Amino acid sequence: MAARSIASLSLSFGLVSIPVKLYSATESAANIRFNLLSKDGSRLKQQYVSEKDHNVVERADMVKGYEFEKDRFVLFSPDELKALQESATQTIDIVAFIPGKAVDPIYYDKAYFLAPDKRGGKPYTLLMEAMRKSGRCALAKWAWKGKQYVVQVRPAEDGLVLQQLLYADEVRSLKDLDIEKISVSSNELNLALQFIDQISQDTYDPTQFEDEEKKRVLAAIDEKIAGKQIVAPQEAEPATGGQVIDLMDALRASLAQRDKKAKPATAKGRASAEEPASKPSEQAAAETAAAPGSRERKGVRRAQTVKETAAPARVRARK
Repeated sequence: MAARSIASLSLSFGLVSIPVKLYSATESAANIRFNLLSKDGSRLKQQYVSEKDHNVVERADMVKGYEFEKDRFVLFSPDELKALQESATQTIDIVAFIPGKAVDPIYYDKAYFLAPDKRGGKPYTLLMEAMRKSGRCALAKWAWKGKQYVVQVRPAEDGLVLQQLLYADEVRSLKDLDIEKISVSSNELNLALQFIDQISQDTYDPTQFEDEEKKRVLAAIDEKIAGKQIVAPQEAEPATGGQVIDLMDALRASLAQRDKKAKPATAKGRASAEEPASKPSEQAAAETAAAPGSRERKGVRRAQTVKETAAPARVRARK
């Protein structure tokens, strides 16, 4: 399905105005939602109840108010609330160009794509190439859905990304946590650097990762639909607080563990080059697994996998 634009806007810098279309850059994966039902399986309806007389208040009788003192509110009518909203503008006004990595990602909010609209291809491409060449991105102001945003416009591989930014008062500071400053030895630092070097990658590939917890829950839901009982995973034993682990020993053990994982893989690669792809017994087992009569057995193995893999995911949630 072709992407559908959200709005037609104008990206403006100086006297240049670029007609663009706005698209959502992300979509929330379909979350697994459990509905609240009565015991007979019927849906429940949410209602608002007055704290004063405990009567149900219909939506048509509701008003909004701002609490300026404890239990004291100033009320606003729908027309007054509408008058308070920032009027939406069709223009994204660039106010400055800054280095591409000048914005800390902690300020990133929702992202959008910008694509050129009719007669906007040439100035769109010009701006994108100029930002790439200069290593800079644009800061702009934009009013959208009742709020004014500061946004970053940056060049990506195939076009421009508009990134809504949070204001300073919307981001907390690590300084508020009073994190203790502790010195580390050079030996500890060297071991940590060795471990970092072992599992370092030059790029981030989002396709390497998937939501394993969601996958596990969906598999359990399939089992439930099939009429099977969901078995609670075995709970992990709570960690003992009295155990003291030496930092250097833990780092050395981590390095050794990575070495053990790397060596068998290398040895297996050499063996596969010298030996036949599979032994006769292994081929027979593969043919048996692929036979039509083995379909039922596969389903059993899948159910066992669901139960066996449920425990690690639960352990992660409890940490």
